Amino acid sequence: MFQDFFLYVAMLMELATIALVIILYKEFKAYVNQKAETVPINHEGNRMKLQALERLTMFAERCGLANLIDRINQPGMSASDLHFALTESIKTEFEYNISQQVYVSPEVWNAITRLKDQNIYIIHHITASLSPAATALDLSKLIIEYSNTPNAEMNGIVLSALQTEAKQILN
Repeated sequence: MFQDFFLYVAMLMELATIALVIILYKEFKAYVNQKAETVPINHEGNRMKLQALERLTMFAERCGLANLIDRINQPGMSASDLHFALTESIKTEFEYNISQQVYVSPEVWNAITRLKDQNIYIIHHITASLSPAATALDLSKLIIEYSNTPNAEMNGIVLSALQTEAKQILN
């Protein structure tokens, strides 16, 4: 019965992830294809935009599920302790970088926000599938297993959007 529940939760998470990836891909594609004219920006403005893109790239990398587990998991933690630490880390990283939205396109900022929301959602749902007595190791294994499935994480799409925006500034 536990396996059926876990499979059900995993299927729901996979469907939600696929839907988010499709939406994000369509928005990103529309952004790349748009031919809107932009106001010329001076050298200092470009430098600030590139710095914002660098910081958001770091955010996307640091908030990857496998990277979070590597950084935060400590021996002896319970699953609930790890759950709290993972979600707080994502929220803290996001809050630290929230001012960067001023320097990037709305589409890129939307991708960053969705990455944060998706990873918190995944962590919540995987944690909910565990017993209250589960250890951090149990939670870590499930998160790593999930992150290793194809198209499980949006990090690649977000990083691609950040690269595209940087290339547009540099060209």
